Amino acid sequence: MSGKSNDPQATPVDVVIMAAGKGTRMKSRLPKVLHRLAGRALVQHVVDTAAALSARQVTVITGHGADEVEAALNANRSGEFELGFVRQEPQLGTGHAVQQTVPVLRDDGIVVVLSGDVPLTQADTLQQLIAACDGSRLALLTIDFADPTGYGRIVRTDAAVQAIVEQKDATTEQLGITEVYSGIMAVPAAQLKRWLARIDNHNAQGEYYLTQIVAFAVADGVPVVAHKITDACQVAGVNNPVQLAELERAYQQRLAVQLMEQGVRLADPARLDVRGSLHCAQDVSIDVNCVFEGEVSLGEGVRVGANCVISNASIAAGAVIHPFTHIEGGRPGSKDEVEVGAGALIGPFARLRPGARLGAEVHIGNFVEVKNATLAKGAKANHLAYLGDATVGERVNFGAGSITANYDGAFKHRTIIEADVHIGSNCVLIAPMTVGAGGTVGGGSTLTKDTPPLALTVARARQISIPKWKRPSK
Repeated sequence: MSGKSNDPQATPVDVVIMAAGKGTRMKSRLPKVLHRLAGRALVQHVVDTAAALSARQVTVITGHGADEVEAALNANRSGEFELGFVRQEPQLGTGHAVQQTVPVLRDDGIVVVLSGDVPLTQADTLQQLIAACDGSRLALLTIDFADPTGYGRIVRTDAAVQAIVEQKDATTEQLGITEVYSGIMAVPAAQLKRWLARIDNHNAQGEYYLTQIVAFAVADGVPVVAHKITDACQVAGVNNPVQLAELERAYQQRLAVQLMEQGVRLADPARLDVRGSLHCAQDVSIDVNCVFEGEVSLGEGVRVGANCVISNASIAAGAVIHPFTHIEGGRPGSKDEVEVGAGALIGPFARLRPGARLGAEVHIGNFVEVKNATLAKGAKANHLAYLGDATVGERVNFGAGSITANYDGAFKHRTIIEADVHIGSNCVLIAPMTVGAGGTVGGGSTLTKDTPPLALTVARARQISIPKWKRPSK
């Protein structure tokens, strides 16, 4: 019995990503493939799709801005696959680009060729393309366009693919073909390497076209198959800011539909931006113009008001985030991630910064800022306050205009406010200090020492009045 599997997934998949172009039409100093869509660089979307294919190896072809592109991808690399780079200098066409990968490609794999500026190709589409390749065929991803201008045409004879003809090399008859090549292919590595060695630049552009390998495959008797799709967004590239904005909206619209199909209530799906991952439990509602960045989870029944920006936060069931609240957590899974407890009320116009951890039924009101502070169940800071580097106990009421003074000019210090404390308005608690449980701090006090439990503490100048005092006049 043979030990060889007929399952195409048994053949290793190696991904090649073309990302060497300058992107002149973007009119930007930033390399085109580093422009962001949904919070990630265009090329990062493509690398993440390669990861979803369980790729063994991902090779990115860089050129313009190579140092920036490679640094950006290295900063976000995972251990799931081998990530490597080759340089294309100068840029002499797609065939020349892929030729640079020959020394690093292994002969036993299927090579999937992708473009770093085509971010929305789905992994399941590529899995179907790989299956069509089956380790023995050249498989092309194609699509029909009513206006195919600028794309290479798929030339067939009796339904069999014979060639891809580029726009500038096409005859009048070929220009009428509507089936076009997307720029994406799956091909056995060993054959690809042989065909790349035969590419020439005898064409109108004087470039080395990767599409020339189709003719070589036909000549060698290797079947060429086309996997045709109908979803234009999956093959759409970004060449200018207009196209980038169009793909951004297409991405967000699709995500909005997915969320609504899961039961999320969106006030207007056209006014939602997710720039990372958003996980929603049952009966979540989101009003207009909200932005979610990094990793955000919303528990059952969470309501998010209009014009909120929330990044790297976990918000528990029943919490309400009122309009214009800004939540900016740190790296997911770190101590700087923001946590909002069940039934908490946040905002409007509140700001939660890295390390804010709020217990159940906490109230954070308008123009209150919380940074690196924990507030236990039922604590409240409803107006115009700052809680930085603080540990706040249950049922504490923190008055309007009061702050924890946590910075001495060199170091940060912590304020501890024990359970059932009442802090009056316009108080300054100068850390490090502890306010004892059940205590009260009179309004307008500036405290520098610990206070005992159950005491009223007042630290302010005696009020005096000077009779018949006159203000200076000119």
